[in-house]
Amino acid sequence: MTSNALTDLSLAAFDRVVNATPGFRSRPGQREMAQRIAGSLSSVTLGEHPNPGKAITVIQAGTGVGKSAAYLSTTVAMALARKTRVVISTATVALQEQLMTKDLPALAAVLETPFVYALAKGRGRYVCKLKLERLAGAGEAGDDLFEADEDAPPPRAAFARQLQGEDPEERRMKLYDSLAVALAGGKWDGDRDNLAEQPEPRDWSAVAAERHTCTARHCPRFRECSYYNARTKLAEANVIVANHDLVLASLGRKALPELDNCLVVFDEGHHLPATALDQFASSMDLSNLRWLDKLPKTLHEVSEKINLTLAQDVTTLAQQLKGALHDVGRILMDLLKVNSTGYDGVYRFRNGVLPDDLRDPMTLIQGHARGLSKALEALGAEVKLLAKEDPSQAVSCSLMYAKLGQLAPKLGSVVETSSLLLEHGPQPLAKWLKSDTSSGLVFLTAHACPIVPGDLLRQCLWSQVRGAVITSASLTSCGSFDYFLQEAGLVNNPCVSTLEVDSPFNYRTQGELIVVETAADPKNAEAYTQEMVGELLADLSQVAHGALVLFTSRVQMKAAVDALGPALQEVVLVQGQMARGRLLGAHQARVEAGLPSVIFGLQSFGEGLDLPGQLCETVFIAKLPFSPPSDPVEEARSEWLKSVGRDPFTELVVPATGIKLLQWTGRAIRTEDDHATVICYDRRLLRLPFGRRMLQGLPPYAVSRRVGGVALAA
Repeated sequence: MTSNALTDLSLAAFDRVVNATPGFRSRPGQREMAQRIAGSLSSVTLGEHPNPGKAITVIQAGTGVGKSAAYLSTTVAMALARKTRVVISTATVALQEQLMTKDLPALAAVLETPFVYALAKGRGRYVCKLKLERLAGAGEAGDDLFEADEDAPPPRAAFARQLQGEDPEERRMKLYDSLAVALAGGKWDGDRDNLAEQPEPRDWSAVAAERHTCTARHCPRFRECSYYNARTKLAEANVIVANHDLVLASLGRKALPELDNCLVVFDEGHHLPATALDQFASSMDLSNLRWLDKLPKTLHEVSEKINLTLAQDVTTLAQQLKGALHDVGRILMDLLKVNSTGYDGVYRFRNGVLPDDLRDPMTLIQGHARGLSKALEALGAEVKLLAKEDPSQAVSCSLMYAKLGQLAPKLGSVVETSSLLLEHGPQPLAKWLKSDTSSGLVFLTAHACPIVPGDLLRQCLWSQVRGAVITSASLTSCGSFDYFLQEAGLVNNPCVSTLEVDSPFNYRTQGELIVVETAADPKNAEAYTQEMVGELLADLSQVAHGALVLFTSRVQMKAAVDALGPALQEVVLVQGQMARGRLLGAHQARVEAGLPSVIFGLQSFGEGLDLPGQLCETVFIAKLPFSPPSDPVEEARSEWLKSVGRDPFTELVVPATGIKLLQWTGRAIRTEDDHATVICYDRRLLRLPFGRRMLQGLPPYAVSRRVGGVALAA
């Protein structure tokens, strides 16, 4: 089929979808988006080809455009015609649920060609039946194969239950027995998300499926495996909904379709750079090293069972590794104690350079850990080979492999983190220590992370992708795509096109942005917060229906909560008081009952919150949402940029804050019928050049300023 024919077919599918939508209103921007997607992806070459055609289209579509209908109809119709598949990646569970329960069923109801869609989840969301049988008592008596992580800090909730007299071990046994019964009786499919009550993470980790403990088709429970059954369904799906973490974690692992042979949509695409940094970051625990006593014993036990002689002296290696880790831990605790107010804190290595007294022990750690890792991998390979060659030993081999696999992630994190900590090139890595005493014990971890997400995405993701759509309501900052393209590794890529589609809302008539001129400088945190809270409380007393207040820190929010009088205490709901869903439900119930209701929230409430109509008639922004200055990755990146003569504030801080501000103001107007006001108490938005830059990237609200309670022209 020609590219023109594919374009026409995709747009016909789009027209069919929008015409079948109840209460449909014509949205030129939505059709413009669909046309760009259809035209861009129709020329893409999929599969093996010496010189494939590629296309990545980056589309900012304002609130109310109807992004999902535009990209679903066009990409799914095109994929079906080309006999390929679509992977749709999101950043939030809420959007995944919307796609699976609303958007994709609506599309399936009107497309002429039937298709199958499925939700992809990580392996750890599924139970390992073999582990569950052992822990529920279905296996051999006294089998200690699958144990909870001894080194993990016990959750605070567990302490509370112990005080109440509940035995944690008894609770776990009841949980595992009930899960085993439900699984055997067909009342549960092994998916953690389908449990009526979510287990403690510590309890679930002991029975969760994981790559390092899995012998796959050599496992005696392979045919009944919840994870592989889900993988089979996924293989039959034409449309797969996943998340950014899973897509990046699955690169090269065949858990999802090969990205050079399918179409990909990244919705909520502004999260991709941060997700990339998270994926390629590494950390190792320096406090809890009991697993290193268990490691050589396990290796010897398994090698004896399969009559194999280990090539390395793993007992000595493990002792040497433990000693080197203890040495490093002592040096790092001294650094933390000298450079902070105690044993709680973060210490970052400037310019990514380790102190001289750390390099030798860290090099020893890397060498010993690599030696043990090779021994572990070699033994695991022998166990899998035995299971393949002698199926009668499949059960015992699976158990032995799982026992080895339980230790692999800890050892792998030491190998990876020590290697990154020792690495130093023209572009440094962020390297830091963190100490946490909140559980009553000292937990010390060492961390390392690349500092430029665009390089990671360019090398690992865009080198594989042939045809992709990246979309979000907030991809531009200060009126330009430049910042996102740089962060996402797409700058100067000839295959990339950009499009900004305006919202169908008339912001000048539907909304107003008021900037309050405080006397206090926002940089003077204490004086500014005091004045801002006074202004805010006066404004809150005027709220008739629903409102949202967004704070940049817990300290700031607490100051406002503490200042509430009795009348406002009855009106305000504070993030953290209850689960997010319950809080939003309580807010809606109050507003629908004709009562005023105000939500106090932090950064996470500034995105993805949909409160149309009277549920949010005013958004109050306590301060411009600059990121905390203490983030070690951002600190390291700023330090590097300064060292090469670049300005991190202009290049990174302002554009990143501009995107957040666009998201925060986007909570105000959600439909064509909404009328809302945004009140920002940070005078820098109008007074300073960087504030006016951010203002250029916001929707065209009617802007005014307020001085001493008097409204003036901006």
